[in-house]
Amino acid sequence: TQLPDLQLPCFTGGQKVTLTAIKAPAVINFWASWCGPCRTELPVIQGLATREAGRLTVLGVDTGDEREAGASFAAAKQVTMPTLVDADKSLFYKLAGQALPMTVFIDKTGHRTIYRLPLTDKTLPEQVHAHTGVTVTR
Repeated sequence: TQLPDLQLPCFTGGQKVTLTAIKAPAVINFWASWCGPCRTELPVIQGLATREAGRLTVLGVDTGDEREAGASFAAAKQVTMPTLVDADKSLFYKLAGQALPMTVFIDKTGHRTIYRLPLTDKTLPEQVHAHTGVTVTR
């Protein structure tokens, strides 16, 4: 149940990130500019990244998106968390992705849980605690 041994490019350029090197506990959120529910969920995930910096790794993955559309969407939603690009959906498919948004929770042992519903300010703290063991604030 570990993450696949893949490398994805950073959204802003630079070195590729090896997924197996992501520090746990972690929350990895898959989104795209064309995804309606992502428009509501992404600010919730960004809020988590901002509040829990240093305690919890929070990453975004722009999935199956055109780079300019993703960049415009991320800027409009004031996304500052680290974000990777999965343009061909290789990681999404390796995790049996079906629809966006999708969130992967990784506990401190590296065990992953896939959550396939949009998260809200109410459900995100509950899911983070249930699947990573980390208690977070709203």
